Amino acid sequence: MAIDLHTHTNESDGALSPAGLMLAAERLGLEAVAITDHDTFAGWDRARAEYRGPVELVCGIELSTRGPRLRGRGPVGVHVLGYFLHGGPPAEFREWLAETLRYRRERNSKLAARLRELGINITLDEVEALGRSLTGRPHFARVLVRKGYAANTADAFDRYLGESGAAYVVREEPATERAVERIAASSGVAAVAHPVRLENDIGSAFEPFMALLKEKGLRAVEVWHTDHSAEDAARYLALARKLGLVPTGGTDFHGDSKPDVKLGAGRGDMSVPLSVLNELKALLP
Repeated sequence: MAIDLHTHTNESDGALSPAGLMLAAERLGLEAVAITDHDTFAGWDRARAEYRGPVELVCGIELSTRGPRLRGRGPVGVHVLGYFLHGGPPAEFREWLAETLRYRRERNSKLAARLRELGINITLDEVEALGRSLTGRPHFARVLVRKGYAANTADAFDRYLGESGAAYVVREEPATERAVERIAASSGVAAVAHPVRLENDIGSAFEPFMALLKEKGLRAVEVWHTDHSAEDAARYLALARKLGLVPTGGTDFHGDSKPDVKLGAGRGDMSVPLSVLNELKALLP
């Protein structure tokens, strides 16, 4: 039986409700699903309250963090997955997360103001109405497209929201090492998400950085991901064994916002076995 340990609901930037996501997994015959919304547990909280089916619900989160600084540019963004396999995160972790979300809203407020300075009629309230528990740049992109200021999401990021966009505002994010330490201190399992993106950004510094994160409490790495080729997966599996990390995997399912990525199957050829989840569980007492 297959599982999917990287999915998003409409509590961050996915399309399906938390219960809708779990019902879709049930129809596909998946055995376990981790809800890993960006910087929020709201999707997992709702699914835990609303879903009573046979698919195992795993508590997860995908944190946006600040990685190594490259010469001539700012720090690289690194996404860290956190899995809480004993029923959810402790209160202390939720409190720390709430502080990071305060920085996100400050950035969003500045971003909305910058867009208005460029002559774009947009308010933070209308963007937050789309973002629900977590508002980010994808929600700004949807408003820009809806109002005719951008042709599509990619155009919105190219022209306004991306690092080279006219309205880009840097968001304060926790350092990757600190995020990993926080997850580990909260009895969670930290994993680097879609490492191919990080490796593409930092090149030869990738393996030393992974080794540093292992020292800080990193326990896993996402070997199987929709963006990974078979060669990528083989390389990250070898790295996992070399560093003593557990290989994990998931599709990064978002629903209609990424229609080519299917729940449990990615672009059609992914299958993450239940043994991956069992190996993660074996890490914790």
